[in-house]
Amino acid sequence: MNVLGLFNYWIVVILMMAGFYVVIAQENMIKKLVGLNVFQVAVFVFYISMSKIDGATAPILGDEFEVYANPLPHVLILTAIVVGVATTALGLALIVRIRDAYDTVEDDEIQRIEETEA
Repeated sequence: MNVLGLFNYWIVVILMMAGFYVVIAQENMIKKLVGLNVFQVAVFVFYISMSKIDGATAPILGDEFEVYANPLPHVLILTAIVVGVATTALGLALIVRIRDAYDTVEDDEIQRIEETEA
């Protein structure tokens, strides 16, 4: 198997590392949330890539079809996308509340404020 045949897995690795880097390297909470979403998309692409079967068709019963693809991974990814959108909305709502309370969304500034108040 050649390297170009595994192109989608290379994309998954690049997206995962980019999202992971953003989560670790950034102090801004909104940027961290975006990094988590990039990482989540990488997991979606990985899961769908693994479920791909060459020459398979939708699970329609018939004599002309020999290999069937399982639709369950695609349904699970659709569910995960909905959960991801809801989680992102909740994260953004929390960031808005943190911004109201501390007047910033930077982790280091919030930690400094907490240390001076304690």
